[in-house]
Amino acid sequence: MKSNQRLLNVAFLSTYPPRECGIATFTQDLVRELKKKGKLNTSVIAISDGKYTYDDEVWFDFPQQNFTSYLKTAERINHSDIDFLVVEHEYGIYGGDWGDYLLELVKRVRKPIVTTLHTVLPTPSEKQLAVLRELCCRSKKIVTMATNSCRILQEVYGVDSSKIEMIPHGVPSFDLPPREALKKERNLENRTVISTFGLISPGKGLEYGIDAVHQVAKKHPDVLYFILGQTHPVVRRQYGEAYRESLEKKVRELGLENNVQFVNKYLTKEEIVRGLQLSDLYMTPYLSRDQAVSGTLAYAAGYGRVIVSTPYLYAQEMLADGRGLLAEFKDAQSLGEAIRFLIEHPEKRKEMEEKTLRFGKTMRWDAVADRYVQTFQKAYQEACEWSEVEHERFKIAE
Repeated sequence: MKSNQRLLNVAFLSTYPPRECGIATFTQDLVRELKKKGKLNTSVIAISDGKYTYDDEVWFDFPQQNFTSYLKTAERINHSDIDFLVVEHEYGIYGGDWGDYLLELVKRVRKPIVTTLHTVLPTPSEKQLAVLRELCCRSKKIVTMATNSCRILQEVYGVDSSKIEMIPHGVPSFDLPPREALKKERNLENRTVISTFGLISPGKGLEYGIDAVHQVAKKHPDVLYFILGQTHPVVRRQYGEAYRESLEKKVRELGLENNVQFVNKYLTKEEIVRGLQLSDLYMTPYLSRDQAVSGTLAYAAGYGRVIVSTPYLYAQEMLADGRGLLAEFKDAQSLGEAIRFLIEHPEKRKEMEEKTLRFGKTMRWDAVADRYVQTFQKAYQEACEWSEVEHERFKIAE
């Protein structure tokens, strides 16, 4: 974009803090980094599942389960000075059948659309396929955060490869003391620290992580596993704290009070990164093979942690080339063996850590935001060129 051109006005359609949601945190991080770049004007249209007090970034919000609000939002966008709309897509944050209320909005919006996909299912249901295919069809660009998703979008959803941009999940930068200094602050100098963070739900497979630590502690009693984060608000509304309480009960039954600690709170980004910086290993014992992206795993890689994970799609990609170890799904013994190997082979752990840190630096928000600016500018330019062609066709037809 030439220096004498005005800044593009970009609106993000997404959940947004203080709503407790990974997509909300992602969008807040991206918007803040784009503001630092000074190359776009940004605003947020927040999808709400309750009443929240938003900051000045939020232009307006609307209830996710109110169909009429999607139609009104489209009209409000059309009558604004917004140049294009960025849709942050996850199946669970839009109303209707698998979020199909969103389709009524994008059908009516007369501005170019860029869509960021936070989940790309390799074996979608008929409805999931229809929703994502329609959304991709109406978008000028599709952003995905993993290479594996690019292939799936083409082969399963029929998306033209020229529309797809792969941009890594961003990771915030904090200047923190080294691991040993953080351990000393908490009297953990002689402990091997493992961590898992994020909103807790049954799909995280944390019971297998606890069983794995039980096995490891028999030979390495200094091991300490931090489970950082509160129960996912949707899970809490439907089921209360049943899952967390079952995990706590398991810890007591296995006599692991000295080896497993829960930090039951919604973590700030700095608290997350501090927990990662403190850790020797990071573990994601997730249960779903189809998970295309994990913000928690991205953070762990961004800070060079050696990762032990089940082989869901994103983990396979992130742990390639010796950046960690993959274990079997629902298999505590497999997870435990990977942890023991890394504890007992510190030279291998150091080698993996160095590889992961080199890779992770490419995921810091500063670099990632530059990629988004380029993608947005390209999408807008292509949309303008397409409009000019259509205008010429219209004149010829007349």
